[in-house]
Amino acid sequence: MRQAMGYSFIAATPEEDQMSIGREIEDIARDLIKHQHDHPPVRDLNREFDRRLTFTDRVASDFARLVGSWIFVLAQLGLMLVWVILNAVGFLRHWDPYPFLFLNFIFTLEAAIWVSVVLMALNGQADRDRLRAQNEFELNVKAEEEVKALMNHLMHQDEILLQIVNRLDRGDREMKRLARRVEQALEASAEASRPPQAPQAPPLPPSPVSPATPAQPERSLGLPTP
Repeated sequence: MRQAMGYSFIAATPEEDQMSIGREIEDIARDLIKHQHDHPPVRDLNREFDRRLTFTDRVASDFARLVGSWIFVLAQLGLMLVWVILNAVGFLRHWDPYPFLFLNFIFTLEAAIWVSVVLMALNGQADRDRLRAQNEFELNVKAEEEVKALMNHLMHQDEILLQIVNRLDRGDREMKRLARRVEQALEASAEASRPPQAPQAPPLPPSPVSPATPAQPERSLGLPTP
């Protein structure tokens, strides 16, 4: 009877385990979430800013780049030297004699024009910097949202892994309990199939020991004793 119960219990256990494992897998798959990147692509600020520039903005930017180069400085020095030399030579007509007032007027007018052009270029650069700062702010916000989503995803995964570990631990304890029951069932079946042994005869009581008789001296045959 015990043997039949043990075998029926062992035969019914795998189906129940498969059903419980299937339900646990469905629960875990239902709890899993997928991380999605839901944000627009990164913008190319240089190309976007170049599309917004007008013709005057492009001219101001090119002239500001020219003013800030060594070519412009050397050209200004060369023009000043040529102007001074031509107005200092005696055999030429001096259209701007010393102290070169007309040259000072040209330089002052040129400086005023170039300062205005450079300021316009700086305004364009400020707009570019503002656009870059706005883009960096948006990227930081997106990165923060991504980090939050990843942290939530990892926390959820930790909870799921903890559930899996607990279920594996519970399954391990169940398997050990089933193994002990299997061993008990096998031992019971081995005892039931073993033939009965015949009763053994009781051991005989020990025989009583007789008292020792004194030893007799040996006598020689036909020889006189000294």
